[in-house]
Amino acid sequence: MAIAAVALPIVITLAVMAFAWPAGRIAPRDVPVGIVGTGPATQNAVEGLARAKPGAFDFHLYADQQAARSAIENRDVYGAFAISGDSVTVLKASAASPSVAQLLTDVGQQLADKATQQIAQQMAAQQKAAEQQKAAAAHSSAKAHKQAAAQRGAAQQGAAAAAASPVKILVKAVDVVPVATEDPRGVVFSSSVFPLTICGIIIGAFVTMARGLARPRHRVLTLLVACAVAAFGIYVVAQGFLGALPHSHVATWAILSLDLISISATAAGVIRLFGPAGLGLSAALMVFIGNAFSGATSAPEMLPKGVEDIGQWLPPGAGASLLRDTAYFDGNGGGGHLAVLILWSVIGLTAVMFGHWVMRESRGARDARTAAKTDAKTDVVASGELLPALPGAGVASPDRRHAHAHAHAHAHAHAHARRNDGDS
Repeated sequence: MAIAAVALPIVITLAVMAFAWPAGRIAPRDVPVGIVGTGPATQNAVEGLARAKPGAFDFHLYADQQAARSAIENRDVYGAFAISGDSVTVLKASAASPSVAQLLTDVGQQLADKATQQIAQQMAAQQKAAEQQKAAAAHSSAKAHKQAAAQRGAAQQGAAAAAASPVKILVKAVDVVPVATEDPRGVVFSSSVFPLTICGIIIGAFVTMARGLARPRHRVLTLLVACAVAAFGIYVVAQGFLGALPHSHVATWAILSLDLISISATAAGVIRLFGPAGLGLSAALMVFIGNAFSGATSAPEMLPKGVEDIGQWLPPGAGASLLRDTAYFDGNGGGGHLAVLILWSVIGLTAVMFGHWVMRESRGARDARTAAKTDAKTDVVASGELLPALPGAGVASPDRRHAHAHAHAHAHAHAHARRNDGDS
């Protein structure tokens, strides 16, 4: 009772921290973005971003906007900045991450505001230089005065023209791969991904503990069918009713099935090896670590360092990323995530298939130890070491004769049972 009163609050506290800590530390960390061109404005923008947000972005250089678009569609970068003398074009992909797309838009606006401010400062410096030149020319000779007046008039005309039409850098945002119109903030997508983990654990627990599934191959077949049917139901809800998975219908259903298989097979295998305690281990690994570190609501690069790697090596994180790659990017960039899901599926199904052999050997070892202890006790009783001392010399008491006969009969029966076991 005391252990439960202390352990349960600790477990609950750790579970809350596993979800709340990454959510409270969301910020860009080495987010891959593209930079178009190599002009002075582009170089100034990159240097400004590096100073203002150190470590936030991982810059990739592209020759033109078409190359940057291809990189976004191939999942090499989340977006790109194309900076010219009078505008900043933000290429983004809200389907990759609505939060990162909004971040890039905000950064593009900051770049435009800063460029506008720099142009205004340059114009003010030019105007000030013209005024100083005018004051100095007032003390020159008449001939120099005429020449200075001509120069001063030209400078004033340029300053007046600049003041009459102030330069302002404009921002243009282009969504290269937009998210579904029915799910503009990606809420339906993330809400559809998180229940997969719990559903997978439920399937694994049912398949392992069901009494009607005695053979391992029956368990595996039931698990595969249940995951495929459940994935179809999830797809019908997410796309048929809510429109959150608009492309690659068959491939998306297959990825949902594989995601469920990787989670349920792992849970079933762990339960098969460790018994009921495996259910708790599966929940702790997949829900409190896998779901919390998946980055499905933002992006893996928005999570604290190290956390995104853990999340992408577990089925919930790899499954969410692969589902996004399949539903919106034709599977581009999903090779690593696919390998992770297949690896967990194979390990889990192997444990389901061959875990009963491990458990049988373990039970056999326990039965052998129990039999050895029983044999030792029987031999001691048969040898008469535990019988009481003789009541008198040369006369056997009835109690001793009865105990001796009972021990002899017990030993004879045990030897006969052992001979029968050897024959079988």
